[in-house]
Amino acid sequence: MAERGRNDRSVFVKTYGCQMNVYDSERIGETLAGEGFHTVEAPEDADLIILNTCHIREKAAEKVFSEIGRLRTLKDEAAAEGREVRIGVAGCVAQAQGAEIARRAPVVDFVVGPQAYHRLPHMLARVENGARPVETDFDVVGKFRGARFDATTTKTPKRVAAFLTIQEGCDKFCSFCVVPYTRGAEVSRPAGDLVAEAEALAATGVRELTLLGQNVNAWREPDGGKRPMGLAGLLVCLARIPGIDRLRYTTSHPRDMDDELIAAHRDLPQLMPYLHLPVQSGSDRILTAMNRRHSRDDYLRLIDRLRTARPDIALAGDFIVGFPGETDADFDDTMRIVDEAGYAAAFSFKYSPRPGTPAATAEDQVDDDVKSERLTRLQARLAERQQAFMAARVGTVVDVLFERAGRHRGQIAGRSPWLWPIHVDAPASMIGAIAPVRIDGHGPNSLSGTLAGVEAA
Repeated sequence: MAERGRNDRSVFVKTYGCQMNVYDSERIGETLAGEGFHTVEAPEDADLIILNTCHIREKAAEKVFSEIGRLRTLKDEAAAEGREVRIGVAGCVAQAQGAEIARRAPVVDFVVGPQAYHRLPHMLARVENGARPVETDFDVVGKFRGARFDATTTKTPKRVAAFLTIQEGCDKFCSFCVVPYTRGAEVSRPAGDLVAEAEALAATGVRELTLLGQNVNAWREPDGGKRPMGLAGLLVCLARIPGIDRLRYTTSHPRDMDDELIAAHRDLPQLMPYLHLPVQSGSDRILTAMNRRHSRDDYLRLIDRLRTARPDIALAGDFIVGFPGETDADFDDTMRIVDEAGYAAAFSFKYSPRPGTPAATAEDQVDDDVKSERLTRLQARLAERQQAFMAARVGTVVDVLFERAGRHRGQIAGRSPWLWPIHVDAPASMIGAIAPVRIDGHGPNSLSGTLAGVEAA
């Protein structure tokens, strides 16, 4: 195969894990577009393959090494055809185990942590000169400064909803969590940069923004003085942008839900009535062991305040079962808080140790069979709550932002205010519009309905 020119190179980015990684993968693609790369949908078609990894799930590093093994075969096959393929590992596993990846996987040409994506052009130049760079220094400010985003110059498909990273890192140091070690301390992007990026996205047709951060409601205007603007103020600024009709944010920590942010849920019509607010456990004893620094009563009182401000708000949570030392009584407290909080949705996982975190070395680890049994019971309860919430929406009329074609001919799909997809029989010309829909039914994870009127926003 003939050698490709500098402006005819291709990159494939495989994304693992959270929405932050999805956003970062988009930024990686945009950064490399300036170096002559276009994105492709399959690793076999790529000159450059990047694995954007996540460290949250169990055995994350082992899964990355397994994928690298498969890519080694692809790289060898390309070499036999006379084509050189480069492989890079990015993301949180890269941050946590960069040196180990370089040692164990000679096929990997470079390793880059989440704060160093703006250095990718320089790193690729070093690779061409025979180096195998490992960039895992924390430099979130440099990353933000080096990756100013202009949506009008990108080659990404037109979309009506987009992510916007406003904050990275976490200072909470929950005893089970690796994020402070892989993403660093909390750093916020300046409001001016965020408004400019949101305006650029709106100019391309984006109507809904989801603000992202490891601890998104800890966002504060950098160098904002004694009382810097918080997330509520930023939401007000973004709500003023013409074309931005919907706002969301994720993921939040209960300790950073301040009065202004709760009031924003009452006062900002653009802020959707959906909030992901992880609790992790319903047991005060386990919450203390997790270093969550809030009690179950603190959490439930906060929910009461949110519902007073926005009665139709749908709450989503996170749970970890089988945390070290969790007893049957502790787990019963978790089951009770599911009903007391009235979740509309939730994510739940078995505890798995993360190297370097305090909980990983705790002596009172819970047997895996016990974890599995508890998780099964918890997920059944959470599914009941979700189905009850969705069933209660049947017969109501809600505004839906249509995003894409549906699964069936003549069908389009959109987002409800509570994030669940809604499928409606309607023409594709309505994609990008907001229109009222009467909800007629629901499945396990989606709603169905019919247009309630002929006018579309």
